[in-house]
Amino acid sequence: MDLVLYHGKIYLQKEKFAEAVWIHDDLVAAVGSDVQILAMAPLGAQKMDVGGRVILPSFNDSHQHMSLVGEWQALCDLGEANGVEDIIARCRTFMKENPQLTGAGIHGIGWNQDYFTRGEQRPPVRQELDRISTEIPIVLERVCGHMSCANTKALEIAQITAQTVIDGGEIMLGEDGLPNGIVTENACYAVAKAVPKPDIGRLEELYCRAMRLAVRQGLTSVQSNDVGDENAAWMFPLWRRLYEQGRLPLRYRHQYCFLQRKNFEHFLHTEWEQRKSYNRMLSLGPLKLYKDGSLGARTALMRQPYADDPLNYGTQVLSDDQMDELCNLAAEHGVQVVTHAIGDAAIAAVIDSYERTMQSGMNVLRHGLIHCQITDRALLERIARLGILAMVQPIFLNYDLHIAEARVGAQLASTSYAFASLKRLGAFVSLGTDAPVEAFQPFHNLYCAVERKDLRGEPIGGFYPMECMSLEDALDAYTWGSAHAEFAENWKGRLLPGYVADLIVLDRDIFALPPEALLEVQVEMTMVGGRIVYQKID
Repeated sequence: MDLVLYHGKIYLQKEKFAEAVWIHDDLVAAVGSDVQILAMAPLGAQKMDVGGRVILPSFNDSHQHMSLVGEWQALCDLGEANGVEDIIARCRTFMKENPQLTGAGIHGIGWNQDYFTRGEQRPPVRQELDRISTEIPIVLERVCGHMSCANTKALEIAQITAQTVIDGGEIMLGEDGLPNGIVTENACYAVAKAVPKPDIGRLEELYCRAMRLAVRQGLTSVQSNDVGDENAAWMFPLWRRLYEQGRLPLRYRHQYCFLQRKNFEHFLHTEWEQRKSYNRMLSLGPLKLYKDGSLGARTALMRQPYADDPLNYGTQVLSDDQMDELCNLAAEHGVQVVTHAIGDAAIAAVIDSYERTMQSGMNVLRHGLIHCQITDRALLERIARLGILAMVQPIFLNYDLHIAEARVGAQLASTSYAFASLKRLGAFVSLGTDAPVEAFQPFHNLYCAVERKDLRGEPIGGFYPMECMSLEDALDAYTWGSAHAEFAENWKGRLLPGYVADLIVLDRDIFALPPEALLEVQVEMTMVGGRIVYQKID
């Protein structure tokens, strides 16, 4: 198959564009001027005039959760809840309108106490959730996924009492000395199991719907953490089945989260042994670990106590010894490791662990930091010097810029979310969204990277604007940078000869418009390996 897209503005790399691209089968054969490429391509090549539109290499989200993007479509959405009473009302309405989904329990998602405008800015407790129902389990996740609230029934099913201890998690107690229903980190997994998941067929349908949404947004590669200790036995086969059935419209790379050594060892002797059976559409990526929680839930692990919670340093999910054990095991088998680390203490500890376990003293396995939010200059320099990947989510600024100074103080906030500094220091930066924590809308993500404002355009001038990325640097981090994070930088992430023809056509010229225009950009066509997977234009 030969296809020529011409009369375009094709982004190749910083300050370099072409007019036309010739695609042969799934690869870019050549790029150049319209005259050059139309003369070079075979006579029988299909030709498409893109009408002067911008063509970009398509986006690669370096960390997200595609399964949760799908599952959240069937859950009770609490993202707009304005207080505890509103949460209760929304859950009651959801239960009434969706009896087929709530007979065995209610799983809600998305609440954020910092957005509550009525009543106290706090999570609901179990007695309040019992007002929704005492007969079925109810589990409501905070938007970050690092804190949940459960009713009494859910706590009973999860067998959580005042004496329950869960490593790397907290079960909060009320004034009566009993669990009040609020749990954090690893304890969230325990209560989540109280509400049954949909059946496998329904999950496949939801995951495919999520992927169709992704390609409409311009995503053709995702590095997705959907496999974990609890679901590996059925989640790995599910994604392989979707691939074999031709139901993957994008390139999917596993990030698998094993916090228990026995489960990681089992993976190494099963799925990892079969890694050669994977390919460019479905691949095995890194071990994903957790060191701490989130800034919004005040569970990110900090060197100093929270400025707005002076007795709280956050939560450590994996101890240093546990980190070293898993990282050593990964190194022995040549497995890359990427670790969720938000607080400065967590980031420092993860870097220390990587340094202790790098077998050659060099980061040849490309270990990375997911989120990498709260930093000082010394941490940034260590990250760059050691070649540790910074897998960041600029879209987090939409919320975090409103709380960062209150949580960690102005001085530390000024050196955090330091995307531009990381780039200047020579660090490997890639962009993602952590969807569904934030929507996987690439152009909103780019806007936050280049403007450092929320999606309403605040604050004027941006949040510590010296850390604004250039549009080209942000694009490169979202394409080639993300490809580098998965050892694919020599075949993906550029529109150059020999690279896969993964590209998008836009409805406007983002290089000629002010940054605010990024918020309105629409993708008109998406291609994966020269195959159109979404098309809005003729």
